[in-house]
Amino acid sequence: MMQELLLQNLPALLLAVPMLGAFATPLIGKASGGARNLWAVAIMLATLAVAVLLTAQVLSTGTVVYTFGAETPDLTVPADSGGIPIRIIFTVDAMGAFMALAASFVGLGVMLYSFASASRSTGQNGYYALLLLLVVGILGMVCTGDMFNFFVFLEINSLAGAALVASRVDKGVAVEAGLKYAVLSTLGGLLVLFAIALLYGQYGALNIAVIASRMLFTPLDQIALVMLLVALAMKAGAVPMHFWTPDAYSMAPSSITALLVVASQASLYGVFRVVFTLYGLTLEYATIGWIIIILGVLSMFVGVTMAIPQKDVKRLMAYHAVSQTGYMLLGVGVGLAVLGNQQLLDTYGVIAMEGGIFHIINHAMYKGLLFLTAGAIFYRTGTRNLNQLGGLGHSMKWTMVFFIIGALAIAGIPPFNGFASKLMIYESVFLFNPLLAIIAMVVSILTLASFVKVFHSIFMGPRLPEYADVREVPAPMIIGMALLSLLVILFGVFPQEVVDLLITPAAGALIDQGGYIASVLGGA
Repeated sequence: MMQELLLQNLPALLLAVPMLGAFATPLIGKASGGARNLWAVAIMLATLAVAVLLTAQVLSTGTVVYTFGAETPDLTVPADSGGIPIRIIFTVDAMGAFMALAASFVGLGVMLYSFASASRSTGQNGYYALLLLLVVGILGMVCTGDMFNFFVFLEINSLAGAALVASRVDKGVAVEAGLKYAVLSTLGGLLVLFAIALLYGQYGALNIAVIASRMLFTPLDQIALVMLLVALAMKAGAVPMHFWTPDAYSMAPSSITALLVVASQASLYGVFRVVFTLYGLTLEYATIGWIIIILGVLSMFVGVTMAIPQKDVKRLMAYHAVSQTGYMLLGVGVGLAVLGNQQLLDTYGVIAMEGGIFHIINHAMYKGLLFLTAGAIFYRTGTRNLNQLGGLGHSMKWTMVFFIIGALAIAGIPPFNGFASKLMIYESVFLFNPLLAIIAMVVSILTLASFVKVFHSIFMGPRLPEYADVREVPAPMIIGMALLSLLVILFGVFPQEVVDLLITPAAGALIDQGGYIASVLGGA
């Protein structure tokens, strides 16, 4: 009975578990720091377990529609409402479950890493509580079926992220970065809220499926679409709205930066959900697809060219995060551009989308890993300046190995996961437009060159006298990096299994707007 009850309420538990953990963490921390740490990791393990069970349920039974306060959406519909569900509804399809699984796994790795990396800092009770709230914001964004609740979880994401970016203070520099993140997030949130107001004013509904079923693509709808795309593309760190990422990513604790990457991808998920599910059939596919493609190409090229001259290793990685976001936009943009042509969609459009979606989880793993290695280097040396580093490979061998794995993955070198998703993007995009594929490959070459330089600057050469006593980082940090490294390798060695199990259903869920609507409205 209890097991059945848990399985019936997995979407609610996915949010309730980390939310309970967040609010209880400061209380437990007042009693014991060790108990707080055990509590925090137990909460993340439980959250990951719920995400795994929910994903399995979605893959086996289809889209899960969960209504808060009632058994089904139908039970909440007044007779004179025209069949519109009025309660808060979570609609978890294969795409949402995929994102929740990725976020939960990265969150667990970050939590383990933080036990050592944050041990020297004050305010650890608040740190772990905010970390869990950031996870809540991410999971809520990818699971909700309601536009206003999407906005609420976006704000939770933004507020927790801004506080964590500023948490180290660092003579006011981190506070400045956190303030910039907060201001831009507030502007983005306001745009999202205004867009929701325009949609609500026309259709009298906040549920995504209801709005999608009634969408007329009026001038007000078009204005709302622009607002949503601008706000969410900015939160995702896409060029030309990427200007917050270098400061926020470089000044946040490295463990938090790894999770901020996933938070940005939740906004990217929002972009895809808006264009495929909310607007869907009413869009001019080629036009919107090319807009997303152009954002992707700009992000790839500007990100990598800005990364090459950087001397701060985390700032360099921040620009590479912008660049990698471009691959996701490019792949999904190509799929959207040919969505109205079934032959082209079957030939290469679906593969392009699958490559872009696959790159989301791959990027979360290898970019999170790279930021954790940067944090390990700072933990032992106290600097992120490449000109002041060198010879650390003699004493930080595990960190060096993990860095190599992450660097080869981001550059798209086999047999690591970045190669698998990039190859899908190259092959499919080449059939769409060869020039775009060539640009993507050139960006990968520049990425490899950049990380070869970083590797040489940090790990090669003789041991510098000032780092003679440097040793490897504590075990929790190694375990956190090892978890992400394991997935980077497994996803690269067995890419087809991952694509068949997770990626193909996720891409299919995005394309099938009618199935999403029918899952909530019962075909109405």
